Amino acid sequence: MASLNFDHSSVFNNNPLDPEEFRRQGHVMIDFLADYYLNVEKYPVLSQVEPGYLRQRLPESTPYNPEPMETILQDVQEHIIPGLTHWQSPNFFAYFPSSGSTAGFLGEMLSAGFNVVGFNWIASPAATELETIVVDWLGETLKLPKSFLFSGNGGGVLQGTTCEAILCTLVAARDQMLSKIGRDNMRELVVYGSDQTHIALQKAAKIAGIHPNNVRAIKTTKSTSFALSPDFLQSEMCKDIEAGLVPLFLCATVGTTSTTAVDPVGALCHVAKDYGVWVHVDGAYAGSACICPEFRHFMDGVESANSFSLNAHKWFLTTLDCCCLWVKDPSALIKSLSTNPEYLRNKATDSRQVVDYKDWQITLSRKFRALKLWFVLRSYGVANLRNFLRSHVKMAKVFEELVAMDKRFEIVVPRNFAMVCFRVLPKAMGIAMRKPKQSHQIGNAENGHYKVVEDEEEEGSSNEVNQKLLESINMSGRVFMTHAVVGNVYAIRFAVGATLVEERHVIMAWKVVQEHATAILSTN
Repeated sequence: MASLNFDHSSVFNNNPLDPEEFRRQGHVMIDFLADYYLNVEKYPVLSQVEPGYLRQRLPESTPYNPEPMETILQDVQEHIIPGLTHWQSPNFFAYFPSSGSTAGFLGEMLSAGFNVVGFNWIASPAATELETIVVDWLGETLKLPKSFLFSGNGGGVLQGTTCEAILCTLVAARDQMLSKIGRDNMRELVVYGSDQTHIALQKAAKIAGIHPNNVRAIKTTKSTSFALSPDFLQSEMCKDIEAGLVPLFLCATVGTTSTTAVDPVGALCHVAKDYGVWVHVDGAYAGSACICPEFRHFMDGVESANSFSLNAHKWFLTTLDCCCLWVKDPSALIKSLSTNPEYLRNKATDSRQVVDYKDWQITLSRKFRALKLWFVLRSYGVANLRNFLRSHVKMAKVFEELVAMDKRFEIVVPRNFAMVCFRVLPKAMGIAMRKPKQSHQIGNAENGHYKVVEDEEEEGSSNEVNQKLLESINMSGRVFMTHAVVGNVYAIRFAVGATLVEERHVIMAWKVVQEHATAILSTN
C-alpha cells in the first residue's frame, strides 16, 4: 500500500458530525480502502501474528485528548492490517467467500450514514418497505414459489446470519407444535439434520431449549455424496415416535459446509410432511448460485418446505451481514417473536396494514440492510450476477482439472458449485494399497481411475500428511485454504469466490499446492 502522507492538522471540533469534516475524512477513508484493495494480494493471506500481539503495540488506556483520523489510520496500517486474514484477497480460498463489491460497500455506507433503527414501520417506512420489495425481487429471481413471497401469502426478512434464521424458524416451529401438544411436552421435541448440517442447528436447538439428547445428526455416506438419505430420516423419525418423542424440525441443506453436498429437498419434505415437521432449507452458500438456471434444480422440492434462507454476504457481493430468510407463514414467526410494549404502539401497527420487522427476528433494533442488497441488485443486474457466479464455477473446474492431471492427488467428492475437495492419495505417500476382501471400490469416472477404501491405519497416516500439507500451504502466506473431514477422510477445501480472483490466482494456488506436496512427500 502507498505510504500515508497525512495532514495532521485535523482536530476534533464541537460537532462530531460536522458535514465538511465528514466529507474530508470520508475522502481519506475511501482512498485508504482503494489502496488496500489495489494491494491486498501482496499481503500474506493468513495473518502471521502471534496471539496477544496487538496489546503489546497499543496504549494501555483510552486517549484523554482527541487524535486526528490520519494518525488512527496510520496505526491501522501498521498494527491492524498485519493482524488481518485478508478475506478480500484473490488468494483467499478458505471457508466460504465473503464477497464484497463497490455497490455492496456503498449501500452499507449509506445505511451507516442514515443510521436509522427500523424496528417497526413508523421508525423508518422506507427501510421496511424497501426490504419487502428486495426480498420479493430476489425470491422471484430464485424462482421461489409465490407462497414464500409478500406478493403471495408468505414473506421475507433480512437477518444477520443463518444462525439467526435457523433459530427464528426453530422457535416458530417449537411454539406451533407446543400449542398443539401442550407446553409440558417440551422435552419430547426432536430436531433433525445430518452429520453435515451446519453447527448452527445445534446452537439454535440449545438456545431454543431442545433437550440435548433430542438433536439428531443422521449419518451420511460417500454413496450419497454425503447428502442426507430420506430413508435414514424416516427410520430415525419412526424410532423417535415409537419412543414417545415428537418430530419437530428438519434442516435440509443445499451446499453443505464441508463438501457442498446437496440434500434431496423434495424427498426429505415428503418424509417430513407425514409427521407434521417444519422443514427449513439452508442455502447459505449455494442458494445464491440458484439464480442461474443450470443450478436451480438443486433447490427442487423447496415448494414443500416451510422456510428457506441464503446468505447474500457469502457469494452475492453483499457485505456482511445479510441473510435472506423467506417463510410461507409469517404469522408463525410473529406469534413467537413479537413484543408490543406501550411505548412502541402506533396507528400504523394497530392498523395491521404494515410489516413490523422487530417481530420477525430475535433483536428489537435492526440495520437498514435492504439498501446494500438493493444497490447490488440494481448496480449489477441479474445477468451480471449470474456471470459473476459462473466465472467462479469455471475457475473451480480449472482447479479440478489440474488436480485430476496429477496422479498423486484425488478429488474426494464430486464438485457441485465452486468448491473442490481434494487430497494427496495414500499411494503417493508410499502407503500400500490393500486389496479389498470384497468388491468395495469407489469409482471416480471423471478422474479415470478407481480407489479402494484403506483401513483405518492407512487413512490415519494419509490424513496426517494432508493435514501437514495444508498447514505448510497456509503458513506460506501465499494462499489460504481450509479442510473438512468426511467419511474419516481429511480433505482440503478449495473454495473459489473472492470478488478479485482471476484464473491466474487459481493456477498459482495449484502450483503452491504442488510445491508443498513435493517437499512433504520427499521427506515422508
